[in-house]
Amino acid sequence: MLPRTIISLSVALFAAPFAHAATPSAPAAKSEINQLVDTFKAAIIAKDGKKLDTLFVAENSSWFSALGQTSLDQMRAKKPDAKRFKAEPDAYKGFTKFVGGTTHAIEEKFDNVRIDTDGTIGSVYFDYVFLLDGKPTNHGNETWQVVRTDDGWKINAMLYSIILDQAK
Repeated sequence: MLPRTIISLSVALFAAPFAHAATPSAPAAKSEINQLVDTFKAAIIAKDGKKLDTLFVAENSSWFSALGQTSLDQMRAKKPDAKRFKAEPDAYKGFTKFVGGTTHAIEEKFDNVRIDTDGTIGSVYFDYVFLLDGKPTNHGNETWQVVRTDDGWKINAMLYSIILDQAK
């Protein structure tokens, strides 16, 4: 029995490096995730809600947003029960509908984009500014959880802070 265990363990140890080699390299995966980021930004500018919709995991995607203190104070002045934090399962559907239906020029600018991945899952973190008709409406930090699916990289979860910009 012991020789069979040693042989099985030897085969497993020998095969492990080859199984890991089948996973795409981190640099290649980072490039693919960066393409997801670029496609996201381009779909917003093009007001292509349908394309934007394809960038999310269709089942159980989650959006979470958190207002900064000054923005929360501004919101509570108008709506006293405004919440600092919102968990919004599948809220991306409302966003993609807005993007596809707006008559305004819209854009989300990203700076300091950082991507971390093992080739199967990853995270994207960046500073953003959302523009409506060329004017900033809000900005903050945003992070995505992404996953490699059979259809490519998809956004599974999004968390972002909201700092409202003053109308100018």
